[in-house]
Amino acid sequence: MRCECVSIPSSRSGSLATVFDHVGVAVSDLAFSTDFYRRLLSVLGREPSYADELMVGWEDWWIGASDAEHPLTCGLHVGLRASSRAMVDAFWRAGIEAGLRDTGAPGSRPAYTEDYYGAFLLDPDGNSVEAVHRTRERAVPDGCIDHLWLRVRDPRASLRFYATVAPYAGLSVTHESAEHVQLWAPDFSFSLVRDGRPPSAHVHLAFSAASDASVREFHAAALAAGYTDNGAPGERPIYHAGYYGAFVLDPDGHNVELVNHNR
Repeated sequence: MRCECVSIPSSRSGSLATVFDHVGVAVSDLAFSTDFYRRLLSVLGREPSYADELMVGWEDWWIGASDAEHPLTCGLHVGLRASSRAMVDAFWRAGIEAGLRDTGAPGSRPAYTEDYYGAFLLDPDGNSVEAVHRTRERAVPDGCIDHLWLRVRDPRASLRFYATVAPYAGLSVTHESAEHVQLWAPDFSFSLVRDGRPPSAHVHLAFSAASDASVREFHAAALAAGYTDNGAPGERPIYHAGYYGAFVLDPDGHNVELVNHNR
């Protein structure tokens, strides 16, 4: 597999129901970033599901050391779930006590939804990390990915790509404008925005598939639409037995995968 970010050896149990199977980012200092994410995710009740000298993972969130093959990830925003406002407060305090930069103290954000309560920090490489609490009917574990924002060069071009792969990734388009595209899966969101700042770079996005056939169809549809192959459909036993995935590049060069774990 050729990958623009982190290669993921999955240890997923299938217990998480999120829009993303996993998201991978490359960091400048793995030890420092591991300490950062351990502190914050432990407040949200999450501990690593995998760790070695090259990468650390929390099932749906992975960090790995940047190098020539895996350039540094930047310009990303990730929102992580919290089951209470008190948990959001504790997340933010843990980051501030660790010396991290505050980009939004805990508080209500009614511009998003009436019940939205979040707090924002910058990780060691300047990516935005948020804990968010909202009233929900669906029970989802604390600390899992709630939403993701990518800054893109051209939201319309990104929309064409993600509309092509959406049927295979379980996504649907819920908002479309010249500056903002939002895709949705039940109780999760994924946004593509243009806000005048440099685009996000070097993110690995993996979506779940229910069958190997869906992985092949995803890959074929993307290539038929003119997008770039980044790894043909096939089994990747280096990750685990039964791991069957395919990879393409979106218009901003992010490595987008569909994977069936065959568990």
